Amino acid sequence: MKLRSDMPELSGATEWLNDELTRDDLVGDKPTLFHFWSVSCGLCKEAMPDINEFRDEFEDDLNVVAVHMPRSEKDLDMSVIKAMALSHDIAQPIFVDNEHKLTDAFENQYVPAYYVFDEEGKLRHFQAGGGGMKMLRKRVNRVLGNEEK
Repeated sequence: MKLRSDMPELSGATEWLNDELTRDDLVGDKPTLFHFWSVSCGLCKEAMPDINEFRDEFEDDLNVVAVHMPRSEKDLDMSVIKAMALSHDIAQPIFVDNEHKLTDAFENQYVPAYYVFDEEGKLRHFQAGGGGMKMLRKRVNRVLGNEEK
């Protein structure tokens, strides 16, 4: 997905956890951070506290949506996904993408991966892999129009 691309429709979820959203719920409201993760991804588990911190710190200014992207057959078990979401305090809406519909719409190949859209639904930042939370914070703050926090 190229920078300035429009946010895809949020369709094709196997299931939504915590809340169900549409693109219209997000665009025009406030910027949105999409976080792709998988139950079998160690780096995803390490990054979860940072993502939860973003969610809590920017609660009034930023939508945070988790997307569970399975990497193997073992990652398709809903009871495992739900248990991990609970144990890692993933309270934000979770799009469970067992058929890779949203993953394909984002042209995403990585977990963890982060997509930051502005309030008009234009992609402003993408990054993948472990670490890089400082850069993600900088980009989120830029989209929010904040000075460096």
